[in-house]
Amino acid sequence: MDTVSITPPSIRLGQLLKLANLVDAGSDAKVVLAQGQVSVNGAVETRRGRQLVPGDVVRLGGMSVQVTL
Repeated sequence: MDTVSITPPSIRLGQLLKLANLVDAGSDAKVVLAQGQVSVNGAVETRRGRQLVPGDVVRLGGMSVQVTL
């Protein structure tokens, strides 16, 4: 599992997907979220604006990323 360090106390899911190179652009994030391909802490998430905090685990396909400070 990879980790992504953030500076502020939280980050939006769409931003994290781009930062972690799980998608190429925000429009790609919108598509994979709408298709139910993304999970946060084991639950399918469709909201691009979902706030993530350190400790959250995001999965897309076979890749996992944990948010850290």
